[in-house]
Amino acid sequence: MAYPTEGVYGLGCDPQNAAAVLRLLSIKDRPVEKGLIVIASNRAQLAGYVCPDSEMEQRIARTWPGPTTWLLPAGPLARPWLTGRSALLAVRVSAHPVAAALCRAFGAPIVSTSANLSGKPPARSALAVRKALGSHGLDFLVPGKIGAQSGPTEIRHGRSGAVMRTGTARA
Repeated sequence: MAYPTEGVYGLGCDPQNAAAVLRLLSIKDRPVEKGLIVIASNRAQLAGYVCPDSEMEQRIARTWPGPTTWLLPAGPLARPWLTGRSALLAVRVSAHPVAAALCRAFGAPIVSTSANLSGKPPARSALAVRKALGSHGLDFLVPGKIGAQSGPTEIRHGRSGAVMRTGTARA
């Protein structure tokens, strides 16, 4: 499915369903080795997906829910099709009303990667998703407005706090 997030439309599915994740990666033409982001509506939904230490917990607590994605040590639910080549998993507790509602309705976190073909600009509207991916086999397109970010969310490393990808709010 495609759905609005903090700064772009995302593509998502059940992170525990290997066939669904591999289909999503095929739609994007993205290699599994790169890993994916998993979003949740609350921190409890990420139990088992990541194993942050107390220092990381304090660091991320100041940013969630919100538009900051953290690279944290992968837990037992972080399957290889989510982590790629890494021992870390990218996770976020989303404050976006539609993205968070999808996680609540599903009762678990969902995959969240930008709705675009790899190497192309991410879609920022439902129309842009249809234009970019319309013939690539999406099952659902959830309508809604993206949030205040001007692009994909910031990604930070859980251990150091270092910014791995910047995210910018719209003025």
